[in-house]
Amino acid sequence: MLSFSKVHIPIYSNHAGFRHAFRYTFPVSISNRIHMQLSKILPHKDDFVNVIIETPRGSTYKYTYDPDLDIFELNKTMPIGSSFPFDFGFIPNTLAEDGDPLDVLVLMNEPAYPGALVRCRLLGVLEATQKERNGTEGRNDRIIAVPKTSVMYADVKQLSELGKSIEDQIAAFFIHYNEQAGKTFTPLRWSDAATALELVKKSMDK
Repeated sequence: MLSFSKVHIPIYSNHAGFRHAFRYTFPVSISNRIHMQLSKILPHKDDFVNVIIETPRGSTYKYTYDPDLDIFELNKTMPIGSSFPFDFGFIPNTLAEDGDPLDVLVLMNEPAYPGALVRCRLLGVLEATQKERNGTEGRNDRIIAVPKTSVMYADVKQLSELGKSIEDQIAAFFIHYNEQAGKTFTPLRWSDAATALELVKKSMDK
C-alpha cells in the first residue's frame, strides 16, 4: 500500500483590490513525490522554449533547483520591500557561460509556482556581465519570454514593443539584486528574440 503526504501550493487571487494567498492541498505518494525527469525535457521545440519556474512573481524568497536532491531549495530571503517582478526560472538541459542553465524571466499575468513547466515564446535577451565577490567576471545573460498560452502578450513579438520602461525596470532589478549579494551586474545591451534563440541553441551544444 502506498503512503501519502500532502503538498501545499500557494494560489494567489485578486479581490476588491487586495491580493490574497491561499494554499491548495493535494495528496502525493511519498515513494514517488519528486521525480522531475528534466533530462526528458527538450530546451527548444517548434519556436518555443521550455522553462522550469524556480521563483514566482511577487515572491520575497529566492528558490533554486538542486539537481542532486531533485528539490527546490530556499536559497535567499529578499530585503523588505523587494520581490521578484516576474516569474524567474531556467531552461533545462542548457549550459550558459556561467556554468548554470540559461536563466529566463517569464512575463505572466499571475505567478506560477516552483517546478511548473511553462512553454514560452522568446521576446529578447538582456546581455550582461557579472562580477562575483571573488573578482571573477563572466557573461550572465537574462532571457525574457512570455508563456505560449498568454493572452495579454499574444501580439507582442519583441520586448521593445512593451516600451523602454519595462527594459529599464528589469535591468534595475538585476543590478540591485546582485548588489545585495556583493556582486556587480553590468547590462551590455538589449537584443531581440532571434538573438535569444541563438543563445538557446548555442547553450544546447555544450
